[in-house]
Parts: sequence; structure tokens; C-alpha cells
Amino acid sequence: MTRKQTLARRRTPRRGLVLGAGGILGSAWMIGALRTYQERTGDDVRSFDLIVGTSAGSVVSALLSVGVEIDTMADSERGQYAPGAPVLDYRELGPSLPPPPRMRMGSPRLLTTGVLHPHRLTPMVALAALLPQGRGTLAAVGDLVGQAAAARPVDPDRWPALLRIVAMDFDSGHRVLFGADDAPTAPLAQAVMASCAIPGWYAPVLVDGRRFVDGGTRSPTSLDLCVDAGLDEILVLAPACAFDYDHPHRPVAVLERQLRRAATRRLAAEITLAEATGARVRVLCPGPADLVAMGGNVMDLARRTTVFETSLTTSAAALADLPGRPRPQARTAVPSATRTPAPTLPRTARPVSGTSGATPQTGTRPVPSSTTIPTRPTRPITRPSGVSPARGPAVREEPDLAG
Repeated sequence: MTRKQTLARRRTPRRGLVLGAGGILGSAWMIGALRTYQERTGDDVRSFDLIVGTSAGSVVSALLSVGVEIDTMADSERGQYAPGAPVLDYRELGPSLPPPPRMRMGSPRLLTTGVLHPHRLTPMVALAALLPQGRGTLAAVGDLVGQAAAARPVDPDRWPALLRIVAMDFDSGHRVLFGADDAPTAPLAQAVMASCAIPGWYAPVLVDGRRFVDGGTRSPTSLDLCVDAGLDEILVLAPACAFDYDHPHRPVAVLERQLRRAATRRLAAEITLAEATGARVRVLCPGPADLVAMGGNVMDLARRTTVFETSLTTSAAALADLPGRPRPQARTAVPSATRTPAPTLPRTARPVSGTSGATPQTGTRPVPSSTTIPTRPTRPITRPSGVSPARGPAVREEPDLAG
């Protein structure tokens, strides 16, 4: 390789894609946003150097990492399936309300841990521990991911090098990054099911004798886990957050918006931490029109198509400032063995201090578009006090960001 080629390679930015929690409707919104992003920029959304998925985002990220095109996912939202394309019938996940739970507390051990380490017991984690154990099954999600992985031209049991899946240990409250070197070993489908196991709705997923539940219980995106990944640009899709709101009147929707505000405060703090490394962070969240389409139940199957179609429109407006480029020819799935290994990430979250940084907007101006924090260059600054890189397999405590 010549010196000129070496310098050009060094100038190529390392890019990360973070797909957050958000339920069935959140995944529909993300597929619409990713489809729009790809059409706008010409960048294949499978070409990121690192993809981190949580809950609903874990399903989309897993499919991308095994080579499924975003166009294929978008077609499935409209009931159009090419021969051999993965098909997920969300009706197999059950109705839009959880089945009757088991009459036992979700995780007494997690509550005990919270008493000994109060900063671990955030409101969402405490609620997860107190809720009765869910009875729902995520077999349909596991089958979808397993079938897509089996279609790869390499060993289907081989973990995609660029992928990390976030779940929460249901007894300790720590997040785990499946796919990291020091994380428990789990098949891809099992890790995705663990990341999607909403406490009180679905049964916890066992991995190596440990129980795991939805990673969104601790963070809506786990953007903070990318801090030491050496990324120059990070695109974050956060369907569980919002920087602009609608005016719901139904009590369920009003409560859901309050939960969004708490999740958005956490996200704002994580954005500050990521930007402190010098990374350019662009965050896309649902806007007022998207929230109207979603209503108050992100598991409402009847709204899925509407949410997807709305996302195509609102995301186009939110991403209008991105420079358009010719779309490259679609590529085939890249075997894991030929991919450049993703950076080693810690399996537990690093501490994050305070809630400084961008304050979520609480206004309700009715603009018909998703809201986005534009990509902007930042210079490296001193890491916030009390924050140090988490390295190795040591378990680290996680203070709450959202309050």
C-alpha cells in the first residue's frame, strides 16, 4: 500500500449505528428512518463499522448484520416478501397487551441488590424487579433471526463481528453487551430474545444460567457504551425518546410521554458523553406526527403500517440537510470472517456523571417531522469528571442518568 493510500485510509471515518428500544412500533419507525437515510445518502446501512442494538433495535441490527437489506425489511412492512426473504408475523408474538403474568415477583434479588447499591435501582429497574414474571414468548423473534443467520454463506453460529446486542442481567441490574469478548456466549437469536424480553410481559431469557431482560430497562439506546469504540461518527435512532411532542389526551398516552421524557434525559446525558470524545453524533427521534401515529402503546400491532409510512415522510424532512450521494449497487452479505473486527467494547456500562448537556425540549409545537440533532463537528474535550474508560471484564456500577 502506498503512502497516499495509507493516509486516505486513515482519513476514512469510523462510523457507528445505534438502534434503540421502542417496541413493535419502534422497530417499524426505525425501518422507515433507515430506509430514508439510505435513499438520501446512498450509504448502505449495513456498512457501518459497529452496530449496537437494544430491544427492538436488536432485531433490526441483527438482521442488518447478517446481510438482510433495509429494502427487504421495508417491503415486509407493506406485506411484500421476495422469495427467501425473512418473514416475521408479529401476530405470533401475541396480542397488543401482555398475557396474564405469573404470580411471583420478577426479581427479588435485583431489589436486594438495589438496597445495597441504591444508585443501581433506577425507577425503571425497580419497576422491572417488582413486576410479576411475564409469560409471553419471543420464539417468533428468535426464529426470524435464526433463519436469517442460517441463510448466510458462513457458519450460522458465528457471531457477526460488527454487532453488539444489549440486555440487562435481571439479578444484578448490569447491562451486558452480547458479542463482546468478555460477555456470556450466546447464539445470536438467543441474545436478541434476551434484549427484547420486556419485564412483566415476556419471560426472562436464560443464558449460561443467568436471566436476562430487555436492555431498554437501563437505557433507551446505550449510546454511552460506544464511548471507547474509537468512532468518529455515530448515528443514533431512538424511537423511545422525543425532543418535541404532540398533545395526547388519553391517559395511557400521557403516561407514555412522561416515560419518554425520562428516557430522553438519559439520552441527552449520553450524547454529551459521546461528544466529549470528539465523535460527531446525530440523533433521530420520533416527532409529533410520529407520536400521533404511535398512540400510547408501542406494542399496538394495528398501528404498525401507519407508523412505518409516517416515518418515511417525517424522516425525509428531518434528514433533508444531509448531502445526497448516488446510491451504490446493492451488495451481498459479507461473511463474518472477512469483516474488519469491531472495536472491543466492555460488557457492562461505564459510569456517566450528571445530566449536563442538551436539555430535551418539552414544547409541543406541531411540526410534521421527526426531530433530529444535526451532526456537527466537535473537538475533543476533557472527559467529564468521574468518568473513566471501562476496560476488561470487571463488573461496574451504573448510576442513573434519567432520575
